[in-house]
Amino acid sequence: MEQANEQANTQTNQTSEPKISNFRKWAILGVLSLALAIIIIDTTILNVALGTIIREFNTDIQSIQWVITGYSLTLAALTITGGRLGDLYGRKKMFVLGAIIFAVGSFIASISNGVPVMVAGEAIIEGVGAALMMPATASLLVATFRGSERALAFGIWGGVAAASAAIGPILGGWLTTNYSWRWAFRINIFVVLVLVIGSFLIRESQDTEEKPELDLAGVFLSATGLFFLVFGIIEASRYGWIKAKEILTLGNIKLDFGDYSFVPLTIVLGLLVLLIFFIWEYYTEKQGHTPLVSLKIFRNRQFTSGALTIMMLTLGLTGLIFIIPVFLQAVKGLDAFHTGLSLLPLSLTILIVSPPAGFLSTKIRPKYMILVGMVLNTLAYLILRNSLNVDSTVWTLAPGFIVFGLGMGLVMGPASNLTLSAVSVQESGEAAGVNNTLRQLGSTLGAAIIGSVLLTALATNLTTGINSSQKIPEPLKQPLQVAIASQTSSVEFSGGAKIDSRLPSSVAEEIVAIGHQATVDADKRALLFGAFFALLGFITALFIPGVRNVERGESASSGH
Repeated sequence: MEQANEQANTQTNQTSEPKISNFRKWAILGVLSLALAIIIIDTTILNVALGTIIREFNTDIQSIQWVITGYSLTLAALTITGGRLGDLYGRKKMFVLGAIIFAVGSFIASISNGVPVMVAGEAIIEGVGAALMMPATASLLVATFRGSERALAFGIWGGVAAASAAIGPILGGWLTTNYSWRWAFRINIFVVLVLVIGSFLIRESQDTEEKPELDLAGVFLSATGLFFLVFGIIEASRYGWIKAKEILTLGNIKLDFGDYSFVPLTIVLGLLVLLIFFIWEYYTEKQGHTPLVSLKIFRNRQFTSGALTIMMLTLGLTGLIFIIPVFLQAVKGLDAFHTGLSLLPLSLTILIVSPPAGFLSTKIRPKYMILVGMVLNTLAYLILRNSLNVDSTVWTLAPGFIVFGLGMGLVMGPASNLTLSAVSVQESGEAAGVNNTLRQLGSTLGAAIIGSVLLTALATNLTTGINSSQKIPEPLKQPLQVAIASQTSSVEFSGGAKIDSRLPSSVAEEIVAIGHQATVDADKRALLFGAFFALLGFITALFIPGVRNVERGESASSGH
């Protein structure tokens, strides 16, 4: 009875709203997709320019990494809050406010003369703007489109989301090589101007059913818990998952945990705070107040299984974009632009496949398309692993990229539509916040776990290669191991190990050969882990309900 009343109310609301013209609807999609693109592009646009920035600021890799990881941290910690603010005060308002804050942060980052100003601009201010914008893009789509149009819209939106991560290195490489890395931020200001003008087309949408109150304790607990969790995951590759690689230093304070890394403690602390957050949300809702996240949303199998599948998909994509540039720069010696350009088959395939996949999801049960897509993703990792060797070219890797792009294109749009259509329009901001937080968590896990696997394997492979070499004299082996081991964490941002010019040419050539083979073998191991996570995504997708019409108010509501 309650479900029938809710469906009737939803239908009444839908019929009472003035109809939006087709041109206006698709123009709104263009505006929202452009906003999503600049948010996601900024998570990868500097990956191929880090070496240039390090030299310009006369700093180290660890400091510059904080610019990128800080942006991810802010986005992960505040996206749920951004979604809830949109529910309460208007999604269009939060979208425009977020865009303006994003532009301010981009401008500050573009004129920065050192790491602290760059962190303030991109990691903090730009991150806050992105956290307000990102959930609004999805919830405004839910409010604007319905039925088969919504499926097609999410196909395009999902394709933009997936392709943007691959486009980031291409754009960043081109700007860095031909102009300056600072233009990676400056172009955001012009894009935001387009977004603000385009926002006049968007109709305001907010949650009129809940009390206009913000759960400040929930905001603090969710942000703090996600901060500690994501911080631990991000820093694991630098400080070690269990055994300490180096001592954590905060300013002038050194936190020494002996032989053990602080990472497990930080992750456990984050999980503990998140547990307290969920208990608090349950208590708040029980008392008749409005929680930041209603726990009822996780009882919706369609939403939860869809969001977790997207998380695993994003984890794999981010891991892949971490793995391949290591090979292209360290082994093939490509510059920033050509490294990014090598990913073009991936991004183009996603953009081509996603819109028709969104349309097909109205004819075929979305669950089946998602399952096929996850199988293709798993196969793509194995194809890339089999294609990778020291002599591989960009064209050798293209088939694997195309298969991966096919998989992403089949999954991203239908999964996003299925996930966010599982809730009512009124709850879409909250749902988009949770969904995007899980996606950002997947992105962080991809870079941290797969990156850690790669760097650990690389260090081991270099040591093994030097020890077993017949061309390196025994007295040189130990000093070379120590010298090269200190450079393994830098390999993503440079062209391989720096070798002492006084070494005999035969030894220098042997070290280069060992480095190349070690990188290839490490990449292969990391790709195997990528295949494992894609398989986990397939298993998660098995729990998605086999509904044909995914929108709330029909069979999706029941969770069957």
